[in-house]
Amino acid sequence: MSVSAATSTPNVTVSSTPAASSASSSTVSADTFLKLLVAQMQNQDPLNPMDNAQVTSQMAQINTVTGINTLNTTVQSLSSQFTQMQALQGASLVGHSVIVPGNMLNIDPTSATGQGGFQIATPADAVKVDILAPSGAVVQTINLGAEGAGMHSFAWPAGTATNASGYTFRVTATSGGVTIPSTALMSDIVDAVSTSGNTFNLELQNSGTVPYSTVVALN
Repeated sequence: MSVSAATSTPNVTVSSTPAASSASSSTVSADTFLKLLVAQMQNQDPLNPMDNAQVTSQMAQINTVTGINTLNTTVQSLSSQFTQMQALQGASLVGHSVIVPGNMLNIDPTSATGQGGFQIATPADAVKVDILAPSGAVVQTINLGAEGAGMHSFAWPAGTATNASGYTFRVTATSGGVTIPSTALMSDIVDAVSTSGNTFNLELQNSGTVPYSTVVALN
């Protein structure tokens, strides 16, 4: 599982839903406020007129609300454009493999080798990988010994097994006899990319739809 740059023929579906514009609602709010303010001033008690500070305060409030709504509309528009641009750029990943969280073995038919990986946040005194059959039974245990913090990979002689065999793996890392957190990593092929709202997604061959943010590295 090596990290490299990826290029390929674009295959992208952009299906983002534009956020509803708040510009018109802001205008309605401002117009309504001004009409109410004028009516209030026209019908105020001549002996007890509105204080100038009150009018100024109310004007400042409506200006603030209008400004915030305009800013929100601008940010939503920029976010949508960024997501679509990201999807178009991400189309170069189609046909290539990425490393994502998961415990499915990727078996290379040419070398008959099963490959997987894992990530640990702190150094481990001992790391072992259990190769599991579809039934959950342990087929073989690989003792990797001590490993430093970070991302690691392993290989398993798969024999006649293929990806269709459904083999998975389980990683156990310990330090001083205490189990430390580990994340199983797998390699998967990008079939397509898409957007949903403001989320950029990858359509993976085995893992289905996953957010691009879950990608650990390019393989």
